[in-house]
Amino acid sequence: MSRIALIIWIFLAGSAVGVELKPEAFLEKYCIECHGKEEQEGDRRFDEMIFPVADEHGIIEAQDIIDQLTLEDMPPGRAERQPSEEERMAMITALTQGVGDARAQLASTGAQTVLRRLNQREYRNTIGDLLGMNMVSFDPTTKFPADKTVEHMDNIGDVLVTSGYLLDQYLESADMVVEKALGMREKPEEQKWQFKGNFQQGQELSYSHKRVYDFQYLCVYEVPNTLRHEGGYAAIHDFSEGVPEDGWYEVRALAHAMHRRNNPYDPEIFGMDLDEPFRLGIVPGDIRVGTLHHPQPIEPQLAEATVKDGGKPEWYTMRVWLEKGQTPRFTFPNGMRSCRSAFSAIANRYKDHWPKGAYRGGIVEARRVVLQHGKMPHIRIHEVEVRGPIYEEWPPEPQRMVFGEEGYKEGREREILEGFAERAYRRPVTKGEVDRLMSVVERRREEGRSPYGAMKDGVKAVLCSPGFLYLAEPEEKGGKLGAHDLASRLSYFLWATMPDEELRALADSGDLLKPDVLEGQLSRMLEDERSEAFVSGFLDSWLNLRALGDMPPDRELFSVYYTKNFQEGMKEEARLFLRNLLETDGPVTDFIDSNYAFVNKYLAEHYGIEGGKWARGEAHEFQQVSLKDSRRGGLLGMGGVLTVTANGIETSPVTRGVWVLENVLGTPPAPPPDDVPAIDPDVRGATTVRDILAKHRDIAACNDCHRKIDPPGFALENFDPIGAWRSHYPAGRKQGPKVDASAELAGGGAFEDVGGLKALLLDRKDFFVRMLTERLLTYATGRRVEGLDRAEVDRIVAAVEEKGDGMRSLVEEVVGSEVFLSR
Repeated sequence: MSRIALIIWIFLAGSAVGVELKPEAFLEKYCIECHGKEEQEGDRRFDEMIFPVADEHGIIEAQDIIDQLTLEDMPPGRAERQPSEEERMAMITALTQGVGDARAQLASTGAQTVLRRLNQREYRNTIGDLLGMNMVSFDPTTKFPADKTVEHMDNIGDVLVTSGYLLDQYLESADMVVEKALGMREKPEEQKWQFKGNFQQGQELSYSHKRVYDFQYLCVYEVPNTLRHEGGYAAIHDFSEGVPEDGWYEVRALAHAMHRRNNPYDPEIFGMDLDEPFRLGIVPGDIRVGTLHHPQPIEPQLAEATVKDGGKPEWYTMRVWLEKGQTPRFTFPNGMRSCRSAFSAIANRYKDHWPKGAYRGGIVEARRVVLQHGKMPHIRIHEVEVRGPIYEEWPPEPQRMVFGEEGYKEGREREILEGFAERAYRRPVTKGEVDRLMSVVERRREEGRSPYGAMKDGVKAVLCSPGFLYLAEPEEKGGKLGAHDLASRLSYFLWATMPDEELRALADSGDLLKPDVLEGQLSRMLEDERSEAFVSGFLDSWLNLRALGDMPPDRELFSVYYTKNFQEGMKEEARLFLRNLLETDGPVTDFIDSNYAFVNKYLAEHYGIEGGKWARGEAHEFQQVSLKDSRRGGLLGMGGVLTVTANGIETSPVTRGVWVLENVLGTPPAPPPDDVPAIDPDVRGATTVRDILAKHRDIAACNDCHRKIDPPGFALENFDPIGAWRSHYPAGRKQGPKVDASAELAGGGAFEDVGGLKALLLDRKDFFVRMLTERLLTYATGRRVEGLDRAEVDRIVAAVEEKGDGMRSLVEEVVGSEVFLSR
């Protein structure tokens, strides 16, 4: 048997072995002679190993033996006694199972949530709510180390470690946050800036715009996320230093859409929907971060306007929040896919449109000749006005949140800190805690700080304290959470932020511990817009949608993914689906298969869905549509799932099959050894992945492994790397072999395509409901669901089934469960 066959043979847990073997007996027979009391070759001694493996040292030793046996390096060839292949594989299997059990035991928290710090998204949200700050383009966690995840969950307490580096970042963040929130004592004077002319473009377009327009216009041509970033951002050169203070600003642009319908060129050149009116967006830019004509790390779309075609330009007014130093940049959300390629294509394909001798070749001249003599679609801006900062109330909200309506007055420090700390700690504070905060203020004043400066240092101390950074959840009598800890658990589950005033008041009175009150708060909080944090956070964790973009699709093969903003659109599709199930208490089995989907016009076209009707100018907006076949309904037809389970170039039945086992059936396979070679597809298209995997099936051991993973993966092979339907594999520019999506599940049940697989999964819906229950409990409590929780999981599943398997019912049962209500 080959080494690869041996490795794949032990790939999955549950692989059958024909030899019953105890590790101690194997070691005694084949290993102790060289690795025992008398001799320890390679500094390894196995005669004192204890089975079952129970600690980290034992895991390391066992893994070393697994690796050597897998590589067939031990026992060495010179050894007189050699194990049979059956004995070797039995030993590997036994040790692998033992190592897995030991790791699970060491990772166990005894079915309790450990002291858990806020993760990055919870920290950002809490800072915003605690201080009343606008966080749309301000992120104080940019230097924080990435949160470690467990099965894609980013809120598991025992892995959210706190390093010395992170503590330093907490200090820096607190200083930055407090100075931003409380540093401005006097109301800034409102200013107005006007810009007309000297509208310099990015470096690539500068020459042509100078020659043709003399920088008279500010133009935007393409979507922001292009490869070369030539015309996706239009920044005001004379306003590159940005606004002088944080605040709301009114941005007015005198603009019109040019050549949307009256250009004579092949629409394929642009890769855009010319039937739709042009949309003008605004994103923030910061010259301290990088060039304003390229993407920046933080650039949410702040506002948008629909621009009328041609004729006389009109004023468009948008209100946006800008941080100090940020400048508004104009974008074209439904622009062309690449203005560089469009300039080149038009210049060369339509030479008869140019005056004789006007075009001498090359991209630089192509831009000039098309702008001067052609009709390139774009948004043209003639003037820009910026007014602000606009403060309708003073002092600003952050200062009112900290100091109250009375504002800061010397002598109120203790009162202010006590009130702020109670909100920050999400519970009543003790006299000793306030005394320690006051000692910071008094010490800073003794060191020469002003009373106001010392007060700010006290606020910073609150933001660096464990009471703010951690969800302690101390155990009450009987292991139950107290009212304040229950309020925090509920709030961070549904809103990913601190409890609001109503929830806090119910915690103060203790009424939140009453089941009917808790149920009422759950209903209120799910209906609040802040519950979008649960929808997006849970989907990112369960389906790993936060990984969209980690392996970006090939821009040449899948340009539509970028021009139609599929990355965000596919996430929105999943969010709307979950939101609908919550609002209607729809059955969770709709995740497996449904007769409806949520799409915008571009996703509908991508999926081949008919029946949706979008009014002019609304193609980017989502609506619920009915489905006529079984291709798209549920998770397995969603572009986000299909894209995140591909690598941006090709698909793999193994990857997608593992995803189905993990996230639909809740039966994940054991991870393969580190040196299992990747299965590379034939990029020439001569063979399919099915053909390649079939070679493994000629070996019984390989077949035993892949028969579990491959079938659900084969069912999804009709979907390409960004979720479009295909009947054949690609083979360069030609049509490759036909896709065969048929298979048979390891436990029985044949199917012809993804529709057949869904039918079989519905027959196994109990596995799905249990998996979803465990994922929700994990996300809600910040800890792994363990064996001790099985009885409560069973109770939840049974209760939800009685109610029709509704999604809202499932959330209600989770919140009312002993697991959720206990530490």
